[in-house]
Amino acid sequence: MSQTPSTEVQGSSPDGGGPRGPFGRMWLFLRQVVDELKKVVVPTRRELTNYTLVVLVFVIVVILIVTGLDWLFGTGADWLFGGGDASAAAAGEGAVGE
Repeated sequence: MSQTPSTEVQGSSPDGGGPRGPFGRMWLFLRQVVDELKKVVVPTRRELTNYTLVVLVFVIVVILIVTGLDWLFGTGADWLFGGGDASAAAAGEGAVGE
């Protein structure tokens, strides 16, 4: 006579999956959420202040870089395409044509 070990776990479906029914799955999900929330480490006030300052300094540096690149490319485009002052070009053409 051979004995086979029971693989069925209480509260699980016959195919070995998760808990039975929608309420069992919902309860399992809520238990897992609580377990994950227990793992969260809340920063101290000093850590939070340091993190905030690091983010603000980084944002200011990126703003300065983007502003500098905008000025550089704008100046380059003005130099390459002649400034694009249409009113001065029209006034200059009238003076040359006379």
